[in-house]
Amino acid sequence: MIKYVQIANDIRNKILNGEFEANNKLPFEKDLCSTYSASKMTVKKALDTLVNEGLIVKRRGSGTFVKDMSSKDIAHLSIANQFRGLTAINTSSKVSSDLLTFEVIPSNRKIEESLNLDHEEFVYKIIRVRYIDDIPTVIEHTYMPINLITGLTKNHCLSSIYEYIEQELKLKIQSANRTISVRKCTSEEQKYLNLLDGDPVAIAEQVGFLENGKAFEYSTAIHSYKSFAFKTVIFR
Repeated sequence: MIKYVQIANDIRNKILNGEFEANNKLPFEKDLCSTYSASKMTVKKALDTLVNEGLIVKRRGSGTFVKDMSSKDIAHLSIANQFRGLTAINTSSKVSSDLLTFEVIPSNRKIEESLNLDHEEFVYKIIRVRYIDDIPTVIEHTYMPINLITGLTKNHCLSSIYEYIEQELKLKIQSANRTISVRKCTSEEQKYLNLLDGDPVAIAEQVGFLENGKAFEYSTAIHSYKSFAFKTVIFR
């Protein structure tokens, strides 16, 4: 992961979990350089990212402060942060992947309906087991149009696909439609997630959208019950 993105993700998560509270001053840039073993330019780029997101403000002569956000703003940000991917959310943990499948295939009807594709338009088929601190957590089945997400490689799939999309392709991920269900694990899921026969898994079926409204991802993520949690926001 690009260093400034990693730093921005970590500070964002600390704002969300309340470690950096609204209106409080962030550590000085030189202290952040020491904390993250990064150059002043890298830290500045990370902070500029968060300024552009509206999370922090720089006050000339005073320093950098967490923006005063309402609980509703924080709740929306917490949900939006889920779309940054497993790597971005778990900055304090080791996130790794085992790539089971990476190939280009013609789309089927389900993929075409989900991604608004022409008949048998080619897509990447990606199946990964994702680990957090070497513990298998989720199996991801992902399909992306090759004419939209260009140049994807195995190396990208072994790290963060979302980071590649936003940092290298310069496409902004905006939202997703997600459906959550629960069932018993299959024998394959039992094998890859270290589960027992009959253990439950949570299924997150998702269509992801870019800022321009195009669907870029149809995925099904099978989560181990041991680590899955679902967050939502409800307003009256």
